[in-house]
Amino acid sequence: MSDLIRGKVFVVGDNIDTDQIIPAHYMTLVPSDPKEYRELGTKALSGLPESYTDRLVPDGANECPYAIVIGGRNFGCGSSREHAPIALGAAGIKAIVAESFARIFFRNCLATGELYPIEATDRARDLFATGDEVELDIASGELRSVDGSKTINLKPMGETQTVVDAGGLFAYARKTGLVGSE
Repeated sequence: MSDLIRGKVFVVGDNIDTDQIIPAHYMTLVPSDPKEYRELGTKALSGLPESYTDRLVPDGANECPYAIVIGGRNFGCGSSREHAPIALGAAGIKAIVAESFARIFFRNCLATGELYPIEATDRARDLFATGDEVELDIASGELRSVDGSKTINLKPMGETQTVVDAGGLFAYARKTGLVGSE
């Protein structure tokens, strides 16, 4: 992936759990099957309460019009389902920027290599609104509106970026010689 991601943001609140990210009744979908992978993407964030009038993936669409999800504290809490970051990646999301992540969700982002889990130094969800056009500059550690009116600093990803860049934990292990190739 690139150090610079540009696109619209989808903003959610605190404590977005894995059942809101991908409801349990979609766990029968197999991400390694291309058709089912795409279907997982269409269901990403479909478990959000009805108070969210915007939907990540519009009805009838195969992908979302957003590149980045902005969340609050404890994003990805709940179960250990690896389908959560996979569904977001299948929907077209490239990164999640949140105040903090549930540990298992963060690890599943690295393991799958689907998207970048990036912590913000402040509450990005209070600064940006769904539909805002932004640039996420991983190298400089900034999330900024395209018009330059809003900027928030991000915590460095460090070596975790290298794992996502490689395509996930197993791809990274093969690439670096930690495990043999297939």
